[in-house]
Amino acid sequence: MLSKFLTICFSLLIVITTASGFSKRKQIAFCGSTANDLYILLKCEGYKVKQYPSPSAAINAAASGSAVFIISESYPEVSTKNDVTEAMLSTANKKDLKLYIEYPSSFPGLKVNTSPLETRFERGVVTSSELGGVLKPMSLLGIHNCHILPVNVSNPLVVLARVVGFDKAEYGLANTTTYPLLFESGNAMISMTKLSNFATARYGPNESIKQLWTYILSQVTDNKALKIKHWPRHVSPMYGKNQKLPKGARINSVKKGVEWFDNAKLFIHPNWKDLWLKNQANKGAQGPPIDYNKPSGDGALGIIEGHTSLINYNGRQQYNYWMRADVQGEVSMALAAAGSAFKDEKYNEKAINLINYLFDTSNMRAGAKNDPNSPAYGLIGWATTNPGTFYGDDNARAILGIIGASAYLKSNQWDRELTEAIMANFRTTGKQGFRSERLEEHDIVKNGLKFYENRDLFYPSPHFESWMWALYLWLYNKTGYEPLLTKTKTAIKMTMDAYPNKWLWGSSLQTQRARMVLPLAWLVRIQDTEEHRRWLDIVATDLLKAQVESGGIREEIGEGKGHFKELKSNSDYGTDESSLIFENGDPVAEMLYTCNFAIFSLNEAAHATGNQKYKTAVDKLSDFLTRIQVNSKKHKDLDGSWFRAFEYDRWDYWASNADVGWGAWCTLSGWIQSWIVTTQLQVEKKESYWELTKGSSDSIKQTVDVMAKKK
Repeated sequence: MLSKFLTICFSLLIVITTASGFSKRKQIAFCGSTANDLYILLKCEGYKVKQYPSPSAAINAAASGSAVFIISESYPEVSTKNDVTEAMLSTANKKDLKLYIEYPSSFPGLKVNTSPLETRFERGVVTSSELGGVLKPMSLLGIHNCHILPVNVSNPLVVLARVVGFDKAEYGLANTTTYPLLFESGNAMISMTKLSNFATARYGPNESIKQLWTYILSQVTDNKALKIKHWPRHVSPMYGKNQKLPKGARINSVKKGVEWFDNAKLFIHPNWKDLWLKNQANKGAQGPPIDYNKPSGDGALGIIEGHTSLINYNGRQQYNYWMRADVQGEVSMALAAAGSAFKDEKYNEKAINLINYLFDTSNMRAGAKNDPNSPAYGLIGWATTNPGTFYGDDNARAILGIIGASAYLKSNQWDRELTEAIMANFRTTGKQGFRSERLEEHDIVKNGLKFYENRDLFYPSPHFESWMWALYLWLYNKTGYEPLLTKTKTAIKMTMDAYPNKWLWGSSLQTQRARMVLPLAWLVRIQDTEEHRRWLDIVATDLLKAQVESGGIREEIGEGKGHFKELKSNSDYGTDESSLIFENGDPVAEMLYTCNFAIFSLNEAAHATGNQKYKTAVDKLSDFLTRIQVNSKKHKDLDGSWFRAFEYDRWDYWASNADVGWGAWCTLSGWIQSWIVTTQLQVEKKESYWELTKGSSDSIKQTVDVMAKKK
């Protein structure tokens, strides 16, 4: 792979006989591995790079006036190999050499702390105006999983610090600890971390890191006109911003999207079940990436959540090992959709296994939830680690997923369990149709159903409430059970009367809009009135005001207090769930909470109303998602996925990574992957979920009758 890459690079080289070309042809003395990102870059850029075994050998052999690069080979372990002595500096000065030195455990005149500090939420902050290009003072750099050797110096070029901000350190460097990351000392430029790891560790934003290295190389090679032409990337969008999509691009995104579940090793396999259980018990259920050599399961033991946003120094990401109910249902839908489209029985088998795991094998529908005499009967637990916690939103997506899977599988096998789950949520819904964010099993068993049925509750958060309303409408359409429609209409009217300033907008107002579109679209299906169409158009129009030319939907936060902690100081960064942006206008699209749900909901709205505006928006968003799907030959566990964040101006994976659990580079097999994959297929086939799931069995109405009588 490396030799092939170098061959391609060499074939692109053009010998230039200008002054700048002469600078490029100067020999560079290099102490470090030939597999190093910088070594590969220098060779691709046409430098004559000669490798030496030690810093002293490189300095002694370097031609006068040339450049010497001393690169860490032991990172993140500390080695004395990169140490530079007074004698070496004296030789370098006599020969007028320019040095780049990284991760040294000692350097003349510096007191280096040789115990490296490992960081996760800290980012590089530009502190000098000398770096040029996009790197203005307070600009941010993602130096992932940075190991840094603390040192005290004055006037650093870049520091490492925990700061709030999307593109720049919004509160400056006040009240935060800073660590000099890059600085100059005489003829030497010194990095206290491995900056040459830029491609492997996926430092970003891409153009900013490229500009940083343009500055470093221009200084060390004494070529102020230097431009980097062959910048390497191991993870990139599938297509360029303005690149014409080839025929079949959308269906190819579906194929790659569904293959990703196996490539990422997310299906638990019996021979590494203990690894899952061990890491599931960790704080946040986070653990190391799964070895590529591990076998992939068949769904009978479930599927885990995906990647966290924590990128390791080797470029791989930590995993989220939670076994969640919503994910089982959502992934079953994506698999069954693929099985139907591609006539591939292996996808259908895994879909069936996931559903049976949720309802029969796991503890998520066990105990009181499976006791017909319990007020918790029919509810679905949030996760195997929290089987007694019920989020209506997560219940809704699990149910919608299995309903969709059932339709693709042409099966009514789970109609009873699905109807019980919808009615179980409905029985714990208050007088006005609201349930609030979450309920607990022990409270439901203690309080009884009458307590919840009589609650006078107003909770205008479509993120938590609205997709359960959509299910109530779906079930009403199958059964005619009037309370489902009456309560839902009351809740929707109260929520629309409170729009937008009284909505509990969480980490994103756009998320609330994207979620609200679905019940409004299905309400039009049931009662096509002027008022219902007006409600739908109000929310959809406001959502689409932020759809940019490339098709993405710009994130937006609401006025006043959101659901999660406001980032009022640098110390707040990375302490709670959080938005991808700092302020409205930051050019970020969101695939975990907004675009993923928006494309599904808007497709339903387009089919329900025939409104061309919605259809055009869906097509644009579909093209956007096709373009930004992850393309990576090196990281097959990422290839075909979608990250939470995409910065559409840079056309790069970048945002504020303040979210403690699901930051900018997280993947999620359910919320993100499954809704995008399934809807991409529905857009391709010009179909809607509502029509797809229009079939009904006698057991649905019978189950509603039974559940309605139990109080």
